[in-house]
Amino acid sequence: MDAMKQMARLIRMRNRVDADLAALIGRPATAWHIGRWIAAQVFGVELEKSATKAIGGRLPDGRTVGVRWYLKQEGVLDLRDGGPDLYLVLAGPKAPAASSRDTVRPMVIDAVYLFDAAAVVADLKSRGRKAVTASSVRAELWDAAEIYPRHNPAFPLTGEQRALLAELGS
Repeated sequence: MDAMKQMARLIRMRNRVDADLAALIGRPATAWHIGRWIAAQVFGVELEKSATKAIGGRLPDGRTVGVRWYLKQEGVLDLRDGGPDLYLVLAGPKAPAASSRDTVRPMVIDAVYLFDAAAVVADLKSRGRKAVTASSVRAELWDAAEIYPRHNPAFPLTGEQRALLAELGS
């Protein structure tokens, strides 16, 4: 019974925090919605009015972007064939894909990746794979797509963007 009382107390606390987050972003306080809001604030993504998993919005240069926030970077990416131009991935700490038992998934951003969607899908197809939920993306592609914390001349970040992301790191 003590464990249930503790659970109820913690859920009430979490519900208060989630209500504050929802009031700030105007959507339910899920990692997906919060990640989209962060992408709009940090990268200037103009979010689509209707939140879809395929295209989350547009970058200031007009390219469409699918926004993902993975609380752990496990080398998988939710892809759609014929999806957006780019995937902007906010990621927590690197971790092998394994059981979640006795672990936590804190809401942190330790790295950001910007993938050319067509190139990632083409790489999968060249290996006889399809673009699906939890597509296994080669480590080399993750490395090439990293725009934070490493500097990537293909998509340079401002000092302000880096400072904002650092606030959300572990």
